Amino acid sequence: MEESLHTILNSKAKIQERLQSGKINWMWPILIVFARFIFAFIAQALVAGIYMIQNHSAPWQAAAPWWVVYGTLIDVGCLVLLWRLAKREGISVKDLISLENHRIAQSVYQCLGFIVLFIVLFMAGGMIFGPLIYGTEPPAPYGVLPLWGALFSVLVWPFVWGITEQLTYMGYALPRIEVLSKRAWIAILIVGFGWCLQHIALPFALDWQWMAYRFASTLPIAVVLPIVYFRTRRLLPFIVAHCIVDAGGTFALVFCYRQCNS
Repeated sequence: MEESLHTILNSKAKIQERLQSGKINWMWPILIVFARFIFAFIAQALVAGIYMIQNHSAPWQAAAPWWVVYGTLIDVGCLVLLWRLAKREGISVKDLISLENHRIAQSVYQCLGFIVLFIVLFMAGGMIFGPLIYGTEPPAPYGVLPLWGALFSVLVWPFVWGITEQLTYMGYALPRIEVLSKRAWIAILIVGFGWCLQHIALPFALDWQWMAYRFASTLPIAVVLPIVYFRTRRLLPFIVAHCIVDAGGTFALVFCYRQCNS
């Protein structure tokens, strides 16, 4: 099957060509692997600043439940960075998705399989590391939000987040670090570490158990998904599955948490 232009532009061979021409180096993929953690910390600090202006007694803690809203600021920062990095290579952000000509039925089946994979990996992370670190069920990374915030977290945040997170880690960083290091396992190790680190700041709390749990519970997703990506080299099914799972999971947790604490 002949690959489309978009697939060619983000293929291993084309990335190698841009590396040899000096358009790609180690600094940018490494930077973007850790950019989401930095942006998350800054975004929470901005919301905490609003609470501080309002003389809230615990502004940082008050900002924490809003991460499913201010998380879109993280995505905006990453999309701007991705746009600049893609432009530097002479491609566009949409080229990172690696669109290709394939049968619709095949794509649907693959997307359904990835939805199941996401759910299994997400549940496995929580069920394994929650009891190991806390000895019981870990606290939920959500809090009570006003209705508009809860709606935003379900109708907007999951879709912007799913697209941007996949573009950042698997569309841009993973294949470039693979080419730079000449080892797929090195790319998986670096990207997986940055992916797990990001979740420490969603939301960030100076609590070793919370940080350890958020990091460790993301490990199954951060390790397995890149391995699967290297076998398929198709990002679009990952994006669609990620958006659907995040939307469903956020709806269940945010609205259930809101109902139970209203």
